[in-house]
Amino acid sequence: MVQKQTRLLVTDNSGAKQILCIGIISSKGKTATVGDVILGVVKNSYPDMPVKKSDLVKAVVVRTKKPINRPDGSQLYFSDNAAVVVNNNYDPVGSRIFGPVAREVRDKKMLKLISLAEEVL
Repeated sequence: MVQKQTRLLVTDNSGAKQILCIGIISSKGKTATVGDVILGVVKNSYPDMPVKKSDLVKAVVVRTKKPINRPDGSQLYFSDNAAVVVNNNYDPVGSRIFGPVAREVRDKKMLKLISLAEEVL
């Protein structure tokens, strides 16, 4: 579960290290879960990369600490909150995605993210 003022790790090679959520775009409530699009500000970044510090970016949440309840009765949770920076067409800015991605991202029709992910859980 991600809400405003939550810091998320960035798990792609777009240049951002950490973002701060300042708005939730695709969720109806005050919180975002896996697969939702958020609006964020880059807090830390790598030098000489496309995404710079203090840039306003859209990102898709791919991991949360809050457990995800699945229809078969199982629960899935991760050790960190993480997101992938995307452009206006919801295609990833980076060319690689590090770490696992939850399967719920596929249900939100973000197939480009799934194809770049190392592991889909």
